[in-house]
Formats: sequence, structure tokens, C-alpha cells
Amino acid sequence: MMRGREILAVSVLFFGFLATISFAASVTYDHRALLIDGKRRVLISGSIHYPRSTPEMWPDLIQKSKDGGLDVIETYVFWNVHEPVRNQFNFEGRYDLVKFVKLVAEAGLYVHLRIGPYVCAEWNYGGFPLWLHFIPGIKFRTDNEPFKAEMQRFTAKIVDMMKQEKLYASQGGPIILSQIENEYGNIDSAFGPAAKTYINWAAKMAVSLDTGVPWVMCQQPDAPDPIINTCNGFYCDQFTPNSNNKPKMWTENWSGWFLSFGGAVPYRPVEDLAFAVARFFQLGGTFQNYYMYHGGTNFGRTSGGPFISTSYDYDAPLDEYGLLRQPKWGHLKDVHKAIKLCEEALIATEPTTTSLGPNLEATVYKTGSGSCSAFLANVDTSDKTVTFNGNSYNLPAWSVSILPDCKNVVLNTAKVNSVTVIPSFTHQSLVSDVAYSKAVSSVWSWIKEPVGISKKDAFVKSGLLEQINTTADKSDSLWYSLSTNIKGNEPFLEDGSQTILHVDSLGHVLHVFVNGKLAGSGAGESSGNAKVSVDIPITVVPGKNTIDLLSLTVGLYNYGAFYDLIGAGVTGPVKLKGQNGTTVDLSSQQWTYQIGLKGEELGLPSGSSSQWISQPNLPTNQPLIWYKTNFDPPAGNDPIAIDFTGMGKGEAWVNGQSIGRYWPTNVSPNSGCTDSCNYRGAYNSNKCLKNCAKPSQTLYHVPRSWVKSSGNTLVLFEEVGGDPTKIGFAIRKVGSLCSHVSESHPLPVDMWNTDSEALKKSGPILSLECPHPNQVISSIKFASFGTPHGTCGTFSHGQCSSSSALSIVQKACVGSKSCSIGVSINTFGDPCRGVKKSLAVEVSCT
Repeated sequence: MMRGREILAVSVLFFGFLATISFAASVTYDHRALLIDGKRRVLISGSIHYPRSTPEMWPDLIQKSKDGGLDVIETYVFWNVHEPVRNQFNFEGRYDLVKFVKLVAEAGLYVHLRIGPYVCAEWNYGGFPLWLHFIPGIKFRTDNEPFKAEMQRFTAKIVDMMKQEKLYASQGGPIILSQIENEYGNIDSAFGPAAKTYINWAAKMAVSLDTGVPWVMCQQPDAPDPIINTCNGFYCDQFTPNSNNKPKMWTENWSGWFLSFGGAVPYRPVEDLAFAVARFFQLGGTFQNYYMYHGGTNFGRTSGGPFISTSYDYDAPLDEYGLLRQPKWGHLKDVHKAIKLCEEALIATEPTTTSLGPNLEATVYKTGSGSCSAFLANVDTSDKTVTFNGNSYNLPAWSVSILPDCKNVVLNTAKVNSVTVIPSFTHQSLVSDVAYSKAVSSVWSWIKEPVGISKKDAFVKSGLLEQINTTADKSDSLWYSLSTNIKGNEPFLEDGSQTILHVDSLGHVLHVFVNGKLAGSGAGESSGNAKVSVDIPITVVPGKNTIDLLSLTVGLYNYGAFYDLIGAGVTGPVKLKGQNGTTVDLSSQQWTYQIGLKGEELGLPSGSSSQWISQPNLPTNQPLIWYKTNFDPPAGNDPIAIDFTGMGKGEAWVNGQSIGRYWPTNVSPNSGCTDSCNYRGAYNSNKCLKNCAKPSQTLYHVPRSWVKSSGNTLVLFEEVGGDPTKIGFAIRKVGSLCSHVSESHPLPVDMWNTDSEALKKSGPILSLECPHPNQVISSIKFASFGTPHGTCGTFSHGQCSSSSALSIVQKACVGSKSCSIGVSINTFGDPCRGVKKSLAVEVSCT
């Protein structure tokens, strides 16, 4: 009967909410909050970028976002994928923006549509289509008529699409906000006075499109009325909008940081992220968005940078594969619930903040009707005890306690009461054992990419051409080829090994071939230093010598003033240096150019060419080879990746769809990492790093929807040399499930009830639940009540430990999908009087 009532209640709530967004809603704002139909709202938002996942993944991602306590999904609109050729549009598949917005609406959530159309986003060219660069007289993101005309045309097209589908809240749809421009305030000083006129124009243009919902500009302190200026950053609690009539909004709370090829993996402890969120709402914020809530994958050639990795995981609450990152997802869910318990007071009144001591603050929201909520913050790096309203409260370092009734703590941001999940990857062969029992030739076939010029559309120019202007980014690759005659009496022939070929390039990667053989390579260090300069010893012969330079981009710049003018490719000089000081500058000679690869022209990524070679002597560890194999995917529905350990650098395609650039030989620095980052104190993108001295990325996501049950084709283009027989599948699974709860933890947020004093006295509760519906807890790997230490996977007993803990936890949990255990001496007895105790448990689910 109770279950029936619950279903009825949920149905009423669900359809009631749908009704609120199926009829035209008024969205306005005042100094405190966004108002939907005249009512102020506290809104929690999260970014999910539709091209970084698949339509098949979208419903699950959106539902998990809703389950995590989000009200709003935020996304950029990516101009370059929607209009790859001027006036030729693509809104299909991963680019089906309308479908994505409608799915968000079906889940009962709102949308913040960040049209830009400049997006940054570590996305190729900042989201601008490359053809924009070639419009005569154009200058990006300034008071420039050709640029403004194109920007207005695309922005108006997106707005019109949304209007036609009735997707704005003013029409009964889910879109409650739109953004024009993006973080322009970070770089506008470089554009001089024209920046101000441009931003005023952009604001006026956006408002004229009459969406019926507010527009925002992030990081734009001079955003003109009625545009709301918003904050981006790791912390925005100190942010103040530029008008008392505008609410305090946070459009990007960075949940982690992006990964670069050649970099270590950044992560952000959830205690710090939760602290930042609570501080923002404590000090008057009412709209907060996680960037990212699901980061996803830079498929194809979409990553920017240069050197942004294929993975855009971002340490987000939903990981790259769409699975819950625990405890981040669960703890933030609790934070959202705690904040919503304070919503009535938050939206009704102004905050009053008082000091409780150095780096200690109490903020109170008290309404005329007697409702009261409070936030107690310790912005110090050591624990403190404070007195508030006559009661004593322990405040861990760098934490906020939330008191929905100004008395009882429902949550402290540093006390995580959510499960921790250790993900694991199960590795298996890419090809079946049956295939392996046959010759390698039956598994892999190949085609060698010609060195140098092999296409009919090659052309000759004097001097060295900049790459992006030459290729228009139609390919990562540009060949520079030169034939030069060296006479028998020239000094370069006296000792061939001492002849040096010097090449300077704007980047990003360079491979040098002399007389058809790879002589050496170079790569830029980072997006801040992508230039390549090499001095390669070469051997030349009397007469004709061929020098072939293969220059490759690894994502185009996406950020900074005039980033569109930063070039790439071999701009020189290119010189031959003899051992006796003789130098010949080859830069101004007649170079032959080829845009792209022969294999691209032949359509090799699809795997369908008739030129594939299958012979026993598979060439490995050689440059410029295309490889192909057929495979069946791993059984089940777990997310899959391909482990590219053993390969060098290149790009991979599954059934003709690019899963992105791979570069497992690009290794991160050997220092600067920590596996247990101290969350206390201000976070920055270099504070918490892991995976030092290892490849930046070895695993590359293959969406399940891209593979058939059998007979799939994998194609690789390997630039520098690798062994494709070493690559294999990695299946993303859940390893261990853990929780560690102390006697000082509050009750679970779900159990909050101001009337239930008896419940509060019962003490905190440790809860575990297997992540998949058909799983149960099969074994207890560790259980200790007392003073256990360590983290999930490395728990160990302290000096004080209850002898009955393991049997009590086994009895409560084994065989069940979920279990809850009281963390108190009532459950376990008291193994050490006078000592604050905790319960640590690690389980397996099968």
C-alpha cells in the first residue's frame, strides 16, 4: 500500500512538473534569483555537451543528472560541427541539438543554452568553423562588420530553430537562459575600445532575438543591462554582479580540469568542490553550474588546444563513460538536498554574515514567517570549534556546515557520507582466441602510407607555407617536399653523419624523412609552447636528395585574444648545416605541398578499400602505416574502451567513425603527482595530479552504440610506429564499493526531519548499495569499527577495533542489493572508551 502511495506521489510530482514546463512560463530575474512564473528559484545546473557523447547515452546521462539533484542542464552550441561548410548545416546524430534539448525537457529539467557562438571548451578552434577565417576583412570577436554579420546569422539561426520547436520557456519549453559571447572579459583589453562597442552590440543583438528568457555573459564585468554577468572559476563566493538588480550566478564551477597529451591527470577532491558550492550559496548565490557534470569524449578531430587529449573526463560527477564517479556524485547529491532544504529562506531574504573568529563565518537567512537557515564556514586549514546561537559546533578545516533550521547540522561539506567506488578495467584481447590461433595475417591487414607526395592535387610554391591557411584544417597533415641536388664536392658529403638538418616549425608535431626514410621527429611541449625546433643528423648522397617534412596539428588553438592568428606548420627556416660551418638555407626554394594523406583520399578510415594487404609478415614499429582488423565487442553492456598501449601516435576509427587521436607514447612528467591530495586550502589546476611518468592516455572510449554484435572494423593510422597486435579491449567495471563514516557525521540527508529528535539521537548511518540493478553484495573485503585508517582499497585496522564488526556487517549486507548500519557503540559495542570512532567497510558486488 505504501509503495502504491509512493508511486502515486511520484506520478503527481512528475506530471505536475511536466505541466509547469509544457505551458508558457515567464522567466525573469531580480537581485536575488531567477524568477520562473514570478517565483524565485534556487537552481543547480550541470554541463553536458551533446557532441561529446552519443544520442544513445543522452537519456541515461540526463536521468543520472536529475537523480543527482540537478534542475538544469547547460550546454554550449558548437558552430563548427553544425556549419562545417558555409550555409551547409548538420544537426544529425551527435549534433542533434533539438533532440538533446527535448530529452532534457522529457526528464523534467530546464536548459541553459550557451550559444556563444565562441565556446572555448578546449574544442577545436574554439568552436568557430575554419571557413570563417577566410572571409575577406574579418577579425574575430571585435567590432568588425564581417564577423558580426556571421555571428548574428548563426545565433539567429539557433534561436529560430529553438523557437520553431517551441523550446523556450516563454513558449512552454525547457530553455530558461541563453548565453551570448563567452569569457570575453578575460581578453577584451587586447581589442582596445572596439571591445566595448562589440560587447554592447552583441548584447543588443541577442536581446533583439526576443527569446522571452534572460541572456547572460560570463566573465564580463561590463555586461550591459539587461544581460546578467556571471562568474566562472573554482570559487565564486566572492563574486558580485555589476548591478544590484542582477542575481549572483555561477556558470562554470570547474569540477576538475582538462587533460592534455603530455600532462598528468588532474582531479579535484569532492570535499573542496562541495565547500565551493556551499560557500557560494551561503553568500547569496542562487544559480550554480558544474563544468563539467559529464565531460565525455573528444571524438574525431574535435579536441582543441593544441594537445587536448581525446578524453574530456574532467573528473566530473559522471565519468567519461557515463558512470557515477563516487563519492563525488553522491556527496554532491547530498549537498544539493541540503541546500534545497534551505531554499525557502534563501529566496525570501538577504543573507546576514557575521564573524565567529578568524576565517570563521556564520551566515543566516531568516524570513518574516520565522523560517531560518544558516551556514557555518571554516575557511581555515585547521579544524575549529565555534559557538553559534548558544550551541557548540565542530567545523573541520575548509568546510561549511549547513543548518536548515539554524540549529541542527544536516551536512558538513568535509564529511562525506556517500559510497566510494573504485572503478576497474578488465582487459581482454581485441580478437578472439580462434583468430589468434591462426596466422597474424588473418587478424590484421595493412597499407603503407607513401612518404611525401602521392596525390594528384599536390601543388608547388616558392617558400614555406603556414599550415592552417593551407589546409583549412581539412586534415591534420600537410606534406612539405623538396628535391635538392648536392654536388660531389660539397662539404655535406665529407661526413654524412655530421650533416644536420635544422627545421623550425610553429608546431605541433613534425616528422622528417630524408630519401624516404624517417630521420627524426619533434613535438611541441604544450599548448603554451607548441613550437617545434629540431636538429637532426642526416645522411645525404651525391646528386638528388629528397626531404619530406610531415607536419601535423593536434587540435587548433581555442583560447586567447587573436588565437585564430596563431599559425602552425613549418614556417622555417629549414637549413642544412655541414660540420665545417657551411649552411644552406632551403626555406625559399620551390616546395611541393600535399594536403592530407593518400589514405584519407582513398577512404581507408572506412576500411572498405580493396588495397589492404594480408600477409604473414605484418610490418610493425614502422612509420606511416594503416592497419585494419575485424572484431566482436566484449559481451554485456559495460562501457568499453580500447587500450592503445603498444602504439605510437595516430587516429583510430570504429566502423568508419573516428574515436579520436591516440598518443600513448606521450608521457606525463615524472613529478608533481599525489594520490591523496589535501583538499584543505585553495584549489588550482596543478594542485591535485595523478598518473605521473605514465602515458597521459592509454584508454579510448568506444561507444556501445557504435559497435555491432559481430563483424566490426577497426582502422588505425599509425604515424611513428607501433605494434597493433598488442592493443586490446578494456571493459569499465565497478571494483570495490566502500564507505567510511564517523560517529561525528550527521545523519544521511534523506533522513532529515526537524521533528524527529529520536532519529537524530540514533547517530549516523553507513549505507552501501550496488550500482547495477541485478547485483548483490557478495563479500565483505574489510570491516572495522574503531580507528581504521586508509582509503578505499587500502583500509587497515587501527589500534582500536571491534572484534564483532566483520560478522555484523556480513549479516547486514551479504546477499542484499543494499544495506544500512548504524555507526555507534549501540551496534558494535565500545572497543575503546573516550575515543572518537568510525566504521570503514569495503565490499564486492556481483
